[in-house]
Amino acid sequence: MPERDDPDAPAGPVDMLEPGVRRVVAPNPSPMTFRGTNSYLLGTTEIAVIDPGPLDEDHLAALLGALTPGQRITHIVVSHAHLDHSPLAAALQKECGAPIYGFGPAEKGRSAVMQRLAADGLMGGGEGIDAAFSPDHELEDGALLRGPDWQLRALHTPGHIGNHICLAWGDICFTADHVMGWASSLVSPPDGDLTDFMASCRRLQKTEWRRFYPGHGDPVDAPRARLDWLIAHRMTREKAILEALEAGPADARSLARIIYGDTPAGLMSAAARNVLAHLIDLIGKNKVAPKAPLRADTRFHLT
Repeated sequence: MPERDDPDAPAGPVDMLEPGVRRVVAPNPSPMTFRGTNSYLLGTTEIAVIDPGPLDEDHLAALLGALTPGQRITHIVVSHAHLDHSPLAAALQKECGAPIYGFGPAEKGRSAVMQRLAADGLMGGGEGIDAAFSPDHELEDGALLRGPDWQLRALHTPGHIGNHICLAWGDICFTADHVMGWASSLVSPPDGDLTDFMASCRRLQKTEWRRFYPGHGDPVDAPRARLDWLIAHRMTREKAILEALEAGPADARSLARIIYGDTPAGLMSAAARNVLAHLIDLIGKNKVAPKAPLRADTRFHLT
C-alpha cells in the first residue's frame, strides 16, 4: 500500500489500495480536509465512484483518466452533502451517465433536536453544505448496490451530518468523514449531532472490520482501536467541559479556549462548534442547561 503520510503529498495520482479498490485524492487540501478528499473507484469492470469530491475540473479529469480499457462508471455514490464530497457528482454524471446515489438531500436524517434548532435559527458553522445535492436514488439504511464483482451496503451513520452514510464492502467499510485516522470528525450543530455521532460509532463497533477507507487521509488498519479512541476522546472532552463549568456558566467559545488551548486560532471556530455539540448532547443527558434560548453564544451551567 502506498505511503502518503506527508500532508504535502501531491493529489491526483491513482493509488491501488488493494485488488478492486483505487483512490484518487482531490486537490483541495486544507486544515479541515487534510491532503484533500479521497475519491474511491470500486470494481474492475463496472466501477462505483465513491465520493466524487469538490467541483474541480482537474479532479474530474483524474477520475475519468483512472479508467482503463473495458471499464465504465456505473454508479456514483455520495456519502454526504458537504462541498468537499458531493458537488462533482453532477459533472461526473454528465460525462458517464451513471446514476447518483446517496441517503438524500443535506437536511435528510437530521435528529428532531437538530430540526428544532435549525428552525429556531441556529445555523451551521463548520463545513459548507451542498444545498443543491439531490441524488437520483435515495439509499435507506441497509440498501444494497451491486456490480459484477462488488456489493455495497449503505449504513446510515448520522453525526457528522444527518445524511451521512458509510458503505460496507465485506469486512471493509468506506467511512467517509465519520471515522478518519488523521483527526476526529467535526460535529457542528445543527447539521452535526453528537448524540447521533456516538450512536453511529457504537453501531460500527458491532462489526469486526478489517479496514476503514476514510474520506480524508490514509486507510485505518485497526478499525476497532480507532473507534475505541474516538469514543474515549469524546468522553474526555465531555469530562473537560463539565469540569470547566464548575467554575461558573460559560458559552461554547469560552469553553473551547480553555479546553482547546493549543488549537491554532484559525481552527478555534470549529473547536467552538464541537463544544456546542457536546453541550447540546449534555442537555439531553440532563447534565447542563442553557441560560437562554440556544444560540452559538448561549451560556450554559451545570444542572
